[in-house]
Amino acid sequence: MGAPPVGAAAADTAPIRVAVIDDHDVVHAGVQLWCADAEPSIEFVGNYLVPQGFIDRPPIVDEDVDVVLFDLQVDGKRPAFDALRTLCTDGHRVVIFSHISADEVILNCLEIGAVSYLTKTEGRAHLIDAIQAASSGTPYVGPRMARALVNDVDTRRPNLSDREKEVLIAWFQTESKDLVGKRLFIAPSTVRTHLQRARAKYAAVGRPAPTKSALLARAIEDGILGIADL
Repeated sequence: MGAPPVGAAAADTAPIRVAVIDDHDVVHAGVQLWCADAEPSIEFVGNYLVPQGFIDRPPIVDEDVDVVLFDLQVDGKRPAFDALRTLCTDGHRVVIFSHISADEVILNCLEIGAVSYLTKTEGRAHLIDAIQAASSGTPYVGPRMARALVNDVDTRRPNLSDREKEVLIAWFQTESKDLVGKRLFIAPSTVRTHLQRARAKYAAVGRPAPTKSALLARAIEDGILGIADL
């Protein structure tokens, strides 16, 4: 038997709906082709040449987009961190798909709220997996993102308890706080409390982690878990 399609999943689900923000038509065409062949299916539902075009569309359209694929640099300008911040604040699950590979840019995007960061050289397999992970709010760590996390040598580490670390690891390995609670035999409200405390401790040492992706970055930086644990 042949290998399963890239990103294959066991159960049939509704198509994941993806919008692309990129100033190159060839990228739109390529992503649409890759999405058409994905399993489970990924539906290409919109293409925008500039971030503002997506941001300014009618609010009702929000319901039709599960993941936003965003080229961070449009028209050769500086990285569009403000546009990324707006997308994340509006509640969109954003996967960065960019030619920029600088560690500081990648880490900054994760802190702002991007779910994952891929460079355009990482190709179809990583992109499909990242989109499918992002549809459930799960960070996907590709090779370049992993290298940026490992290279971050910030030594301001919070004093997390063993239980807080255990909850963090379980949360990164599951899709919800309810599943974490079942795995660790604690209530979902207790899971939330531990996560809130971990975030508060990171904020106290000047390393805020307001999103799941940012908290994952901190945990990897501090050796709480490794890429192989995900």
